[in-house]
Amino acid sequence: MAILVTRPQPDNARTTAALRDQGYVALSAPMLRFEKVLFSLDADADFGAVIVTSANALRGLADQPAASRLFRLPVFAVGDRTAQAAQDAGFRDVISAGGDAHDLRALLTARAQAVKPLLYLAGADLSRDLAAELGTRGFEVVTHTTYRMAPVADLPDDVTTAFAAGQIAAVLHYSRRSARAFFKAAGLAGVEISALAIPHLGLSDAVAKIAHDAGATKVMAAATPDEDALFAALARAIPPNAR
Repeated sequence: MAILVTRPQPDNARTTAALRDQGYVALSAPMLRFEKVLFSLDADADFGAVIVTSANALRGLADQPAASRLFRLPVFAVGDRTAQAAQDAGFRDVISAGGDAHDLRALLTARAQAVKPLLYLAGADLSRDLAAELGTRGFEVVTHTTYRMAPVADLPDDVTTAFAAGQIAAVLHYSRRSARAFFKAAGLAGVEISALAIPHLGLSDAVAKIAHDAGATKVMAAATPDEDALFAALARAIPPNAR
């Protein structure tokens, strides 16, 4: 029996590897696809620092000519992995908030009050309006989109076959958009009944609600929005002797 991972690449590969290290069989069905968005800056644009909340925003900068203008600026990153992605992209002065968007907002409030304006590199679909939140604290923030995550319409053939054969034990969902895409694809593939009958585990209550609203009856949410907590929920849902 396999655990199905629906998060996009390259995170999907890391998660499936981590599951296999824990003794699970893992299958991959990335339900969102990374797409770069053309990035450009006005000739007279002058920013004091860059904000990033996703490593994908930095992936979106790759090979874009305007990116080189930004590498001299300090970067405020939401967490350590995003900070490492900023360094790998070519930024030298990188400060990590070491947590989530709340931690980043607190860091900026403490460290960047005199740095204006800020350039927020973001995706096309934002779960929260960080620029507006910072605006209420006196910051001037300019948002530029560098990528989008497009829904994937079809399940991979091996996943469809595994559902038909009853070989998938649970599905892991990491975002509301990828969960919606999964249930739509399951319906198109004709495996919706099989998919709804097994446990669905969401990274948060909001993600788990998508599975519940789709008709899944065995739905759990991670206690905290991180992968360790999601794996802990999986261990409760799927006993070791059922792997």
